Amino acid sequence: MNSETWNNIIASFPEPHLLQTWQWGQVKSQFGWEPFYRIWGDESNPDAAALILQRSIPIAGLAARLRVLYVPKGPLLRDWGDGELRKRVLDDLQKLARERGAIFIKIDPDVPLGTGVPGDADAQENPLGDTLRTELADRGWRFSDEQIQFRNTVLVDLTASEEEMLARMKQKTRYNVRYAGRKGVDVRIGSRDDLELLYRMYAETSTRDGFIIRSEDYYQSVWSTFLENDMLDPLIAEVDGESVGALMLFRFAGRAWYLHGMSRDLHRKKMPNYLLQWEAMRRAKERGCTEYDLWGAPEVFDESDSMWGVYRFKRGLGGTVLRTIGAYDYPVRPMMYKLYTKTLPRVLGFMRRSRKVHTNQMVNN
Repeated sequence: MNSETWNNIIASFPEPHLLQTWQWGQVKSQFGWEPFYRIWGDESNPDAAALILQRSIPIAGLAARLRVLYVPKGPLLRDWGDGELRKRVLDDLQKLARERGAIFIKIDPDVPLGTGVPGDADAQENPLGDTLRTELADRGWRFSDEQIQFRNTVLVDLTASEEEMLARMKQKTRYNVRYAGRKGVDVRIGSRDDLELLYRMYAETSTRDGFIIRSEDYYQSVWSTFLENDMLDPLIAEVDGESVGALMLFRFAGRAWYLHGMSRDLHRKKMPNYLLQWEAMRRAKERGCTEYDLWGAPEVFDESDSMWGVYRFKRGLGGTVLRTIGAYDYPVRPMMYKLYTKTLPRVLGFMRRSRKVHTNQMVNN
């Protein structure tokens, strides 16, 4: 199977995802993961498909390497309401994890629990989400303590006219979009030559806002891979020719994603981030996308959640909250899984502290 064949297959599903593309698997292969691609049914119109990532974990004193398996934003099913299909796919994934000697396998399909904020008048629940959660629990799957991807997000409908999209925004957001334009903020489409600048801006953002990012090599690999395959538009906001903010607009199968955003303290009062998001929506629509995923919303929808401020900004853009079931783990080796899940947070904490120190040093040099 090649990249074009695989991407055409997953693009045909009702909920195709960027993290199930061939390119995502190839990026992850450069950082310790082995990708393999699985379909259920006929290749011309399969019932299900999954990019599966495998990582080996060497442990001192053990001759064999232990493994973990991860299906990012998958598996993809033609119809999640088909109980027999769900059973077949989950049976096969559990069998695969056992055959490969995995500690566990993790899945996080975008199966909705509902839309809107719970308790709001426009909130709607999706019974299928609860059905799947119950079914997973009955089969021995556990809601994962490690939610690698955001469980909830905000989606913007791009099928409306630009006037309608502006009208859906909060009044303050709409004002800030126009204010940025009046204050001399311009947005241009970046190129490969801008990637080093974009990483330095991302590092500055992470240092200022207190979140951890990966190494420059990782982002350069992600960005260059998707850029070369015409699946990414870097959008850069400038004032008088100087970069003040940016975002990475990923595209696949009629959908767009805002995975990475950067900003500087310079000219922040001119609201460049508002104009960036508006131009991202316009660019995605121009490139044939019908939906824009703002990538991330709170777990708890109140001010106690660390994402509350970011969420208020995103909701101002006129989107709708999507709540999904999140990530589930199937422990193949329960004792090893327990040890792994206790040890992992400490290891990740150390790695994150090390990354933060390195990023701070880079920004301050």
